[in-house]
Amino acid sequence: MDWLGNIIIKDKELQNERLELAEKDAHYFLGPNLTLRHCTVVLKVPASRLLINQARFIDCTFEVKQELKNHQQWICASLEGCRFKGRLSGCDFGHWPEYGSRPEYQLGSIEDCDFSEARLDGCRIMGSDPATIRFPKWPCFTFLDPIRRAPELRGVKWPGLFGRVTVNELHTQPVPTKSLTYHAPSIAKRMETTEAELRAVIEKFDCIVY
Repeated sequence: MDWLGNIIIKDKELQNERLELAEKDAHYFLGPNLTLRHCTVVLKVPASRLLINQARFIDCTFEVKQELKNHQQWICASLEGCRFKGRLSGCDFGHWPEYGSRPEYQLGSIEDCDFSEARLDGCRIMGSDPATIRFPKWPCFTFLDPIRRAPELRGVKWPGLFGRVTVNELHTQPVPTKSLTYHAPSIAKRMETTEAELRAVIEKFDCIVY
């Protein structure tokens, strides 16, 4: 449905479809009451134009053609067996009911999803088991259970500003945070260090996937 520049896909179940979200001047609303199975969703719009509300994605592939930045609305979706490709930064996935009081925040989940072909930076899994997730390999790296492991991670010297700015503040992450993934080249630029210096410390910990 196209209404006043808004493209609304709701109250239906789609299977084996390819959806291209590419209209630069449109807002895309996925849900409520939307189920996609074995679909390919091509994202070519910024986070501000992608709104998800009580949508369920099963065995879908997301092809992110334009970097998706600071998109928290994945926590309003149920993601099962999905694959992500492309660049995502500052995005949250999973179950985070404390994020807001609206019903959609109570329904988010993620399991058996594959980010191995994605580039994640500052992305979190919330309130869901990260053991079911395939994370991207180096140059991405993922802190598992970062809040509980924060004292251990603070116990070594990290290069550049990364220790002071990021590692020392892991305990302040929201309580549902189960994993936190960064992109080493981006971190190295922001934190005045190098990929090699970061990796030398990362390799000391079994709570970091890389």
